[in-house]
Amino acid sequence: MVAGLGLLLAGCKVIPGGGAPVPGPDPLPTPTPAPVATPGLPVDETRHRVALLVPMSGDNGAVGRSIANATTMALLDTNADTIRITTYDTATGARGAAQRAIADGNALILGPLLSADVSQALAAARPADVPMITFSNDSQVAAPDVFVMGQAPEQSVERTIAYARRAGSARFAAIVPEGEYGDRAAAAFRTAVAGNGGTVSGIESYSRGNTSIVSAATRLSQKGGYDAVLIADGSRLATQAAGILRPRTTGSVRLLGTELWSGESDVPRTPALRGAWFSAMSDGRFRRFSESYRTRFGSQPYRVSTLGYDAVLLALRIAGDGWQPGQPFPVARLRDEDGFLGLDGVFRFGRSGVVERAMEVREVRDGQVVIVSPAPASFAD
Repeated sequence: MVAGLGLLLAGCKVIPGGGAPVPGPDPLPTPTPAPVATPGLPVDETRHRVALLVPMSGDNGAVGRSIANATTMALLDTNADTIRITTYDTATGARGAAQRAIADGNALILGPLLSADVSQALAAARPADVPMITFSNDSQVAAPDVFVMGQAPEQSVERTIAYARRAGSARFAAIVPEGEYGDRAAAAFRTAVAGNGGTVSGIESYSRGNTSIVSAATRLSQKGGYDAVLIADGSRLATQAAGILRPRTTGSVRLLGTELWSGESDVPRTPALRGAWFSAMSDGRFRRFSESYRTRFGSQPYRVSTLGYDAVLLALRIAGDGWQPGQPFPVARLRDEDGFLGLDGVFRFGRSGVVERAMEVREVRDGQVVIVSPAPASFAD
């Protein structure tokens, strides 16, 4: 059964800022200097030790702190006393942060945030048989002991293409940026179109940072032969492409977006995007989460911070299912086919270790974005 958000356990304790060794008591006074205390967290036989590896300083420090705050909220909201969360700053080195986490006896690592940090943290975690649930959306870092929790473009593309295909679209084209995100979006686009019985009419690429998306849209519009076009970029560049495609297409051509449009305030105000479809995680619970976050911390949370909240709910769920303090984390429990429920809806990890999410399809209308296909409540739906 999918675990509900009402899962309650009693009490909580969070170690903020964390990762710093906690010294033992000073020795009795002697004429010589006191010896250095043995580093490490105090012995704790009643709680699970879970490490949070995120940047707490540097360029991504604000994002990391938002995730750390969200993990604190999850413990407070569930009144949990079975898990101790300790935060380690990856901005000073992901490998060193993971080494400190392992030395402190943590049995599970939540993070890192950046895919580039995963291999560094894994170098310390794997020899100790400590699994990681990374907040990265890079599916390439997934492994038997590395689970990818970030929202991947592939799932958004698949959900949108499937919806458009059921609505009657048959010939699909795409405009994608050069680079890793564009490569992933293009591969997902081809797979989704073929898997849903459609035809790929063409793919144009462009370089971000200049007006080449306009040229890509112009080339595509001159070719024609499609009834739906995926624009795999944020709303600013997507608007530029849509401005070229709209005047040269008929009303039967549908524009499609990706998860990058989610939360973009200019999307509903842009006439060129009117009628477009895109898929993303549900924001229903995020709005309430944001209000609570602002009350507690006085600022707006980053959208990615819900991953930290949901990762704690996941750990609590598994702790409630028999994981005992001091035991290795039961990795097999992460592959529960029924999945788990969090702020972002139901999710589960596939055989590859990449998260699978239930997404909703939204349509851009005059001044608003409306849900035209709600996210499934479970993977059985």
